[in-house]
Amino acid sequence: MDGSVIDALPAGLRPETRAQGYAIQACLEGFSAKPLAGWKIAATSAAGQAHINVDGPIAGRLLAERLRDDGASVSIANNRMRVCEPEFAFRFAEDVPPRAAPYSVEEALARVGDLHLTIELPDSRFTDFCAVGAPSLIADDACAEVLIVGPRIDADWRALDLARYPVRAEVKGRYDREGSGANVLSDPRIALAWLVNEVTQMGITLRRGELVTTGTCMVPLEVEPGDVVSADFGALGRIGVRISDDG
Repeated sequence: MDGSVIDALPAGLRPETRAQGYAIQACLEGFSAKPLAGWKIAATSAAGQAHINVDGPIAGRLLAERLRDDGASVSIANNRMRVCEPEFAFRFAEDVPPRAAPYSVEEALARVGDLHLTIELPDSRFTDFCAVGAPSLIADDACAEVLIVGPRIDADWRALDLARYPVRAEVKGRYDREGSGANVLSDPRIALAWLVNEVTQMGITLRRGELVTTGTCMVPLEVEPGDVVSADFGALGRIGVRISDDG
């Protein structure tokens, strides 16, 4: 992304429904030289939905080129959102195909092999992303940009109540913030099931190895160049990112 933005998609190409937005979003895979890395969920809290004027969560694709390892340095020179979002992410151990009946939370979790910690740095290609509406935001890949992905969690995360799980994050030397899994559609596991049903109902198979990052556990962390961000997930570990302004 070079930082260029538009006010809106041209009238003749502007999606009017979520389905049309997803059809445009699907074209992004053609710009990646690698298999799809997975999926993200945006607007998983009431506050997040109100902020971008949508009435529910939206899904986006994670392109492999936009994933970074724990501790990476990420430039926000062309990023206008300038926030970091600590999140839980699930990795599928087997394919999840479309079917007539919705997947339950338990069925979605049964297809998962690993849990990861992530930090998302979202961004939008619209001048005013709060005004364009859900179909256009979906076409904009649900504001997907860079995702920091930590290693698989070795702890027995299935025994934990992720809905009540506390998360603390620090922007080193400036401030810290607290949150929990409850910020994510009341439970990250519920968010996972939502994503599974959102995607499979479009006739898409979620593939073994794909990641689903479920949405921010707290009010997004405002960042600026030079910041060092660390998210502490207690017994599950920590994950961090360095913020730069290199072009």
